[in-house]
Amino acid sequence: MGHRVSSGASRDLPPELGPDAVGVLEGRTFMFSDAAGNVPKGSIGGLVHDDTRFLNQWELTIDDAPLMVLSSGTVDAYSAAFFLANADLPHLSANRVGVRRQRFVGDGLYERVELRYFGIEPTSIRLRLAVGTDFADLFEIKESGRDRTPDIIRQDGPDGSALGFHYRNGSYAASVHIEADPPADLVDGDALVWNLRLERGQQWSCELSVPLRCGEEDRRPVVRGFGEAFDHGPEDPSTRWAAEKPNLHAETDLLRDVYHRSAIDLVSMRLEKTIAGEPVVLFSAGLPWFLTTFGRDTLITAYQTMTCGSQVARGALIVLARHQARVFDDFTDQEPGKILHEYRSGELSQLGVKPYRPYYGAADTTALWLILFSEYWRWTRDTELVCRLRENAEAALRWIDRHGDRDGDGYVEYGTRSTQGLGNQCWRDSPDGVQYADGTIPVLPIATCETQGYTFDAKLRMAELADGPWHDPSMAHRLRAEAARLRERFNRDYWIPERGGYYAIGLDGDKRPIDSMTSNMGHLLWSGIVPDDRAGQVARHLMSPEMFSGWGVRTLSTLDVGYNPIGYHVGTVWPHDNSIIAAGLARYGYREEANRIAMAMLEASRHSDHRLPEALSGYDRSFGRQPVPYPTACNPQAWASGAPLLFLRTMLGLEPGEDGLLADAHVPDDLGRIGLDHVPVAGRHWSVDATGSDYRVSPAD
Repeated sequence: MGHRVSSGASRDLPPELGPDAVGVLEGRTFMFSDAAGNVPKGSIGGLVHDDTRFLNQWELTIDDAPLMVLSSGTVDAYSAAFFLANADLPHLSANRVGVRRQRFVGDGLYERVELRYFGIEPTSIRLRLAVGTDFADLFEIKESGRDRTPDIIRQDGPDGSALGFHYRNGSYAASVHIEADPPADLVDGDALVWNLRLERGQQWSCELSVPLRCGEEDRRPVVRGFGEAFDHGPEDPSTRWAAEKPNLHAETDLLRDVYHRSAIDLVSMRLEKTIAGEPVVLFSAGLPWFLTTFGRDTLITAYQTMTCGSQVARGALIVLARHQARVFDDFTDQEPGKILHEYRSGELSQLGVKPYRPYYGAADTTALWLILFSEYWRWTRDTELVCRLRENAEAALRWIDRHGDRDGDGYVEYGTRSTQGLGNQCWRDSPDGVQYADGTIPVLPIATCETQGYTFDAKLRMAELADGPWHDPSMAHRLRAEAARLRERFNRDYWIPERGGYYAIGLDGDKRPIDSMTSNMGHLLWSGIVPDDRAGQVARHLMSPEMFSGWGVRTLSTLDVGYNPIGYHVGTVWPHDNSIIAAGLARYGYREEANRIAMAMLEASRHSDHRLPEALSGYDRSFGRQPVPYPTACNPQAWASGAPLLFLRTMLGLEPGEDGLLADAHVPDDLGRIGLDHVPVAGRHWSVDATGSDYRVSPAD
């Protein structure tokens, strides 16, 4: 019989789980816990699926005492193990009961709890699992959200085998069940309790399964073991992407380990969808707060991973085209032709309280979609998709010219119209991410430099498609002329001759250059908008002690007033940012500088299990023998995991050509020989083998 959950007091801002927190993820499901595997009530931890938290408490105790942590951590991206022992109790000395928790997520939670008793005399213990849910929207987890307890209905099985919670608010509904085998001896409030009598050497185990229901969609976790792959068919797009991934042969463990870890993390962050009957896969942005479609992150990660196959790029293009804006809407910053910033599925977005279903507050995603669209064509020669999505591409170009350029000055600007919109709508989207050299914040609208570079590149790439599969030479001529005028205008308005000459991060609402020195200059090299005679000045700035920390290029120069090595976009080092900078440097022939960045980032990964986090602190390498983590970095994050793959492409100089794979290798001496087998280009596969600047490309079919 159902009854209402008793209402608790409103909670304060939730605490973090500490540096030893353990996170596991699979697709749209993740779980964060402390090092003991527990989720204390009131913390930011819990089991989250599709932007809703289904468990906000999951605490295992013996005789109401916390367990001591011996060792814990992730095993696979979707699994973790916790080795624990009992604390000192009045009737039981410490370390007499060993506890192992094995956790697996994916469409819910499966956990196996095993106990073994090492005491001499028989003993009785009370094993208690306290559970709870608040069905919080993801936006509420890190802040005080609405108390839903009066609307949550609790049900428990009469034999102690199950405990359930159900919630509904209008059209939004969710439920979660906790199933136990063997059943608990007692259901005590919202806790399952087992009263155990243990003999020396005795083992006891329990399996816990937590299925979820989101609206009309039932999700049940699959029982699996450590290291087991998820069971997908051979035509599943994520299976195909993993199968197509080239094999890396390297003399150094460093490169192999980073490559392997990146691939595992990327697959764990996949989103699988069906669009018009076609199953597709794309990458979400990252754990824990961004396991959803993000325009910018999804597009850049797909670009970074093109050498590993086209399935993810295809999925990103199709899904984002499906959600391309078609009307004007101030609340969601929507304008016809615009590519989304973020798509959320939680209660607040579904009911229209938040503008994220989807939200379009990004000035750069539309040009980035066009860049990936072109890159997909170059690597696949897929005329069918390129022609099918031509209308989307033309709508994106119209948005750039009509709505992205808000005042007709030839630049794409941003300035939110939404009451809940983002202030900064470039990749540096924190409130102080764009600032003057003196630390003051500019007025809107803002036209950031890299967005103009992306626009320049996008127009040239669309001209290539117009000349090719679209058979529209007049369109190609027009786009090239527009790109040329943009390049000339940009290099007049954004160039600042002081400090040795560099590019402003943007123009403010009064058309004044925003004069901070930032890593965004490297994106300009990647786009090709920088004249050859200025590329050297940009490269010198990027590699100067003020910008290059020894682990990578900082987002902001140490000479600028707003510099903060632990500020989100004002001094930190971002792997994805550095992968684009390295590619840009290599484009202009600065291969040694590109390799210096790549090697610094690869070496940084040694200190984090060969996984690059979202961001590192900007402290100089001489500050310590290892990189200082950014305090709340997402880990893993898709475009950080994609960065090593783009570094590898840059070292090998890989580009798709009309007749196959092209290479122009410049491999760092420290890496020795590199071989990459089975690189897909236009329906064929190629192998490249390189040492230094010597390389060989051969068919692998």
